[in-house]
Amino acid sequence: MQLDRRPALIIFIKNPEKGKVKTRIAQSVGDDKALEVYLALLEHTRRMSLAVDARRYLYYSNFIDHSDAWAAAHFIKKLQRGADLGERMHNAFAETLPETDKAVIIGSDCLALQADFVEQAFQALDKYDYVIGPSTDGGYYLLGMKRANKALFEGIAWSTEVVLAHTLERIEQENATYLLLPALTDIDHWEDWLKA
Repeated sequence: MQLDRRPALIIFIKNPEKGKVKTRIAQSVGDDKALEVYLALLEHTRRMSLAVDARRYLYYSNFIDHSDAWAAAHFIKKLQRGADLGERMHNAFAETLPETDKAVIIGSDCLALQADFVEQAFQALDKYDYVIGPSTDGGYYLLGMKRANKALFEGIAWSTEVVLAHTLERIEQENATYLLLPALTDIDHWEDWLKA
């Protein structure tokens, strides 16, 4: 049997539960509207991911939903494991990289993210150790690597404007190479959604 050595696309999502997603948007327009926005972002992420030639790993925040729109024929469904976002991301890379040569992780907050950005990231990993898609709020919407590196995920103040800067610092400390993709905007606030 032929081994599937396509690159891994790791997708992190939150289970879409009212009152638990897009809380900053909910502060402006309420929980119902925030859930509506998140469901639209999930649908965009799902369709975009299907256009990428990769093994797709879908990591849920709380429980694996076997009856949602993410068909098991196209997505390998898993549960995020770890105390914080960094540990959960590192564990996902550590699980998927033994099965392939390169992996890219994305979330479900970026309406501007298209399949060709992900394809570009996979190609970049042929030349660079890491590839990062910076978000305009100081974080990143995409991170790609060829080996799981815990140093990139420990002691980072997640969901702050220093995430990208601290991640790049860690990469530079190990004299590794990286490519930055174009900066895109995550949908974190109601104004972001209105502008998208």
